[in-house]
Amino acid sequence: MIRRIPNVRWWIVGMLFIATVINYVDRQALSILAREIQNALHMSDLGYSVVVQAFLVAYTLGYLLAGRVTDYLGTRLSMAVFIGWWSIANMLTAVAQNVLSLGVFRFLLGLGEAGNYTGYTKAISEWFPPHERGLAFAVCTAGATTGATVAAPVIAILGAQYGWRATFVLTGMLGLLWVVPWLLLHRSAGKHQLTIDRENMDSSSLARSSILGLEGDSEWQRWKHMLVDTNTWLLALARFLTDPVWYFYVFWFPKYLMDSRSMSLIRVGELAWVVYLAADVGTIWGGWASGLLIKRGMPPVSARKRIMVIAALFVPLSPLVAFAPTVTIALCVASVVVLAQLAWQVSLATLIIDIYPQRFVATVFGIITAGSGLGGFLSTIAVGHLVTHFSYKPVFVLMAFLHPCALLLLWRLRTPLSRELQV
Repeated sequence: MIRRIPNVRWWIVGMLFIATVINYVDRQALSILAREIQNALHMSDLGYSVVVQAFLVAYTLGYLLAGRVTDYLGTRLSMAVFIGWWSIANMLTAVAQNVLSLGVFRFLLGLGEAGNYTGYTKAISEWFPPHERGLAFAVCTAGATTGATVAAPVIAILGAQYGWRATFVLTGMLGLLWVVPWLLLHRSAGKHQLTIDRENMDSSSLARSSILGLEGDSEWQRWKHMLVDTNTWLLALARFLTDPVWYFYVFWFPKYLMDSRSMSLIRVGELAWVVYLAADVGTIWGGWASGLLIKRGMPPVSARKRIMVIAALFVPLSPLVAFAPTVTIALCVASVVVLAQLAWQVSLATLIIDIYPQRFVATVFGIITAGSGLGGFLSTIAVGHLVTHFSYKPVFVLMAFLHPCALLLLWRLRTPLSRELQV
């Protein structure tokens, strides 16, 4: 007799949350240790920018591949493959000897890390009804902000105590340890019936697939339908414009505090976590608030848009970070900005689950999120150029215009299936 796991879908979300924490610890280790690595490898700011770009190029390409791999292998196996891949790549960073080898290892990291997000997106589409998806997605995404929060002090302490090379090995081992309980939990979870009406959700998914022209088509025809869909491009452009704000705070903000605010590595570890904690709050608030609006009768797509409008009012405060007279004020403003950014980001990502059919949601999510990687890649080039030749101030000013532009794009979003998606 198989023992039923109470609230199994939330246990799965918990494991995906931990995977995302590890994902961001592995990713942000480079930015926290950037100054130490630059000194050891005699690497300039432009060289650092190239390494970050290598990660983002792979991250963008990884999304195009990871989504289809996730839909093909399923959530359980694909997550094990992806986290194993990126954990080994992170450990290999420890043996980098120059900009080229460092860039290669971060490229491999980027290829694997993209699969984390297509994996948990598909899991949420499989296990959660519309009014719970926002919160479930928020919890998984909070793993990114939590990872960014704990990375600053943890990486700083490990780096100061053991050196940057050993730090990459230690953080990489976490992902390999995660794989075993994940495989065991998901195997047990798959043996008993879900706590939501899976049959009805599958019927709805098949109906949406039929309307979008995905059922019964060849592989090429399915890709064609997804690539010519107007919603796909609008969502991809919105991510292209707005995700660079978060990329900046992940890859450049610790360096900004050291370079422009004259903070030491240990001091960054002591204070920078506050900004990423605010991102945690924004993530959970964005998912919870849209779910609350849905429970009160608002269609899912409208509920996500409502939260995004609110968020778009606060991200344009970014320039105040650069012009703040004290570090304390700069950190406070930065916290407000990232809180709004993550509420926006969670709502935008959950729109994808609301609009697209379950069987193909990871593939579509990968296509759309490739826009995020492309935006991050190009913005990193721009940031590297501006920081090297000017300062951080133009970067913060430019960030003020991104979300209003994206909001105009999303107002053109067409959801012919909106009646079907209402709860």
